[in-house]
Amino acid sequence: MSRFCLKESFVTSETDYYRRRDFMRLGAVNALALGAASAGMLGLSSSVTASPASPDFIRKAKAAKKTIVADDKLNDFDDITQYNNFYELGTSKTDPYKNASALITDPWSVSVEGLCAKPGKLTLEDLLKPHDFEERIYRLRCVEAWSMVIPWMGFPLADLLKRFEPSTDAKYVAFETLYDKGRPLPGQRGRSIRWPYREGLRMDEAMNPLTFMAVGLYGKVLPNQNGAPLRLVVPWKYGFKSIKSIVKIKFVSEQPETSWNQLQSREYGFYSNVNPAVNHPRWSQARERRIGELRKRRTLMFNGYEKEVAGLYKGMDLQRYF
Repeated sequence: MSRFCLKESFVTSETDYYRRRDFMRLGAVNALALGAASAGMLGLSSSVTASPASPDFIRKAKAAKKTIVADDKLNDFDDITQYNNFYELGTSKTDPYKNASALITDPWSVSVEGLCAKPGKLTLEDLLKPHDFEERIYRLRCVEAWSMVIPWMGFPLADLLKRFEPSTDAKYVAFETLYDKGRPLPGQRGRSIRWPYREGLRMDEAMNPLTFMAVGLYGKVLPNQNGAPLRLVVPWKYGFKSIKSIVKIKFVSEQPETSWNQLQSREYGFYSNVNPAVNHPRWSQARERRIGELRKRRTLMFNGYEKEVAGLYKGMDLQRYF
């Protein structure tokens, strides 16, 4: 059991997390979300992906060990799945839930390219097959100064990357999200971002034990609006670094271009570590609004994971490399 573990009583029961919530608590969620939520409560499948490896997924989910790494109470399932940033499905917080059915996740494959000994294209089933699942409860801090606590299910990114034997010249890992020019997702019809969405990590960040490849949450298959069927979770960085619906992983020698940094480098740095001392040019990062709470709380350095990751940036000016 990890030294980060907390009592099971902090984890919402499966019965409770399907309970309807009063969305007035979310502040920014409007009446359209209520209609979408009602559809979800009726069991409509549009908001949840079905993995090609469903029987194996269920088996692994039931056997998932709990490595709980946050000392906060979880957000409810409704919060996590109906208040999202996923620009491929729309720019408002409720668009990803409403447009979730537009994301087709079966079949799914991931290309592995670049500076490695074993590149290739894997089906989702082959990519997941060697890995046992574990549950990790992480804080999620958005650059927009709101936050959640989410019980992800998946496996360490390092375990996946090692399979492809990256070379010593590979200093970074680049990721891309699904983009089909012939059938763009609703949000990809606009030009808010130069598609496909791109992200990247330095190799030591990618190999850090906290960096996680999520395939589920709350013990269930990852919903489309949360980045199905495969997304990154980097808990000490702002949420936009945790790229969703991954279709490409590439080992590279130079710092890769990333979407928000490319769009506005002054506002969105390549590293984008959570740092309450470095404000966004248009708002303070010193405090955050935990979804479901009325009062703001103090933002923690590295989102509360300073002991685990501060060594990655030893000697760097964290005011400059944001």
